Amino acid sequence: MIWKLLRQHISALQLLGFFVANLFGMLIVLLALQFYRDVKPIFSQDDGIINNDYLILSKRISTMGLTSSSFSQRELDDLREQPFTKSIGTFTASQYKVACSMGIEGVANFGTQMYFESVPDRYVDTDRSQWHYEEGSDLVPIILPRSYLAIYNFGFAQSRSLPKISESVISMLDMVVVLRGNGNERRMRGKIVGFTNRLQTILVPESFMTWSNREFAPDSDTSPTRLICEVGNPTDDRITKYVNEHGLEIDEDKLKAGKTTYFLKVMSGIVMAIGLLISVLSFFILMLSIYLLVQKNTQKLQNLLLIGYSPRRVSLPYQLLTIGMNLVVLLLAIVLLWWVRSYYMELLWAMFPSMQESSMIPAYILGGVLFLAVSILNAIAIRRKVMTIWRG
Repeated sequence: MIWKLLRQHISALQLLGFFVANLFGMLIVLLALQFYRDVKPIFSQDDGIINNDYLILSKRISTMGLTSSSFSQRELDDLREQPFTKSIGTFTASQYKVACSMGIEGVANFGTQMYFESVPDRYVDTDRSQWHYEEGSDLVPIILPRSYLAIYNFGFAQSRSLPKISESVISMLDMVVVLRGNGNERRMRGKIVGFTNRLQTILVPESFMTWSNREFAPDSDTSPTRLICEVGNPTDDRITKYVNEHGLEIDEDKLKAGKTTYFLKVMSGIVMAIGLLISVLSFFILMLSIYLLVQKNTQKLQNLLLIGYSPRRVSLPYQLLTIGMNLVVLLLAIVLLWWVRSYYMELLWAMFPSMQESSMIPAYILGGVLFLAVSILNAIAIRRKVMTIWRG
């Protein structure tokens, strides 16, 4: 009966305006979060096409190649102290001869001379569950650049009518690694445990590199000639200035990739901020509508309060109205989010078949948090308005 009495002055147009604005804001916020989570693996996960903000630095080689290309400890410390630097890792190269043969069921099909490099484990951009080496073991985990596999498949194999090899197949091939140096020779089994987009080199665990250089090249100079530098903002002009002033070379593709990743983060943040702004504006639209409605029903509300109805009972119809509308907005926003996501995910899977699907649970949680926050604020504002009338 109270609801029938109070709903007479409700403006359907005002509530529709709130509903549409709130739905639009909620959808933008959830879609921005979900889209960022879906495309982030492509740009910045361990094996994404564009990695995190890591730059590969090396010294510029002179014309005659007479100057030292290794980094001193003083140069490393100076780079660590730069405001754009978050962390630095060094490449360690094998100082001994490495020969490798690959085949099936113990029959070698081809072999080649090669080299190994290592970086600190935290910079390895693949699954590290098998990325370890224990001294005395004959098994060497190896990570190859994906570009090497592409060169073989679309260059070497295609020109010689050889079968193309997928990542899963090459990981099953038998690999024999022969290490020679310091008058020693050792045959070991190699196992390809992953592929990298970040580092264009043949990687082995840092623990293996430390042991093998000590065993096969104990007197060699292991000063780093290349660095991997994690930066906070790849668009920082100080990076380019520092590189030029100190005669360094930087992988321009990595720098552009880092800038793209940073741009993605900034744009996602802007879109989410716009969505939140729309949600806040829709909240004020609703509150204005409720205030106008309460103002129109001031006389009726006063009468209800005078005849014994409590402020909580009088506020309840308006609170239920706003909570119900917020709940419908949340459910409809989730449905629209699922529909839009299914559309763009098909496009992403067509371009990146190996891309892993991200969970939608964080978007659901964010929607639930927004629903609770807006509903609680609505309920408190309505109750305060009614209390003002009651006290007056």
